[in-house]
Amino acid sequence: MSNRPSRILRPLWLILGFLSVALGIIGIFLPVLPTTPLMILAAFFFSKSSARFEAVLLNHATFGPIIQDWRQNGAIAPKIKLLSVGTMIGVFVISLVIGLKPLVLGIQFLCLTGAALFILTRPSV
Repeated sequence: MSNRPSRILRPLWLILGFLSVALGIIGIFLPVLPTTPLMILAAFFFSKSSARFEAVLLNHATFGPIIQDWRQNGAIAPKIKLLSVGTMIGVFVISLVIGLKPLVLGIQFLCLTGAALFILTRPSV
């Protein structure tokens, strides 16, 4: 993206980009944090602050194609949809097995269902 904001806001966008990348990396190990959307968000923030860091994400073997698909079509590949929803189901099953309180399970169910519906209703690549 070519619209770079003023010099005053660029550091804020850059910090938000790095924060998104950091949370996305943590999300690789904690299934509660959604890695892919955080990387897409990081690319957005870097598009406002650093062409260099934006290019790193766009050229990344794993995240680059996903970010490009999202930017061009608002689309998610079927493989990524399946992986995302499968992970959500797995996390919920683990929560059931470890016996979380019904209130926590209810909140988790609503959040995961909303996220899954969003993912499943996006166009496929």
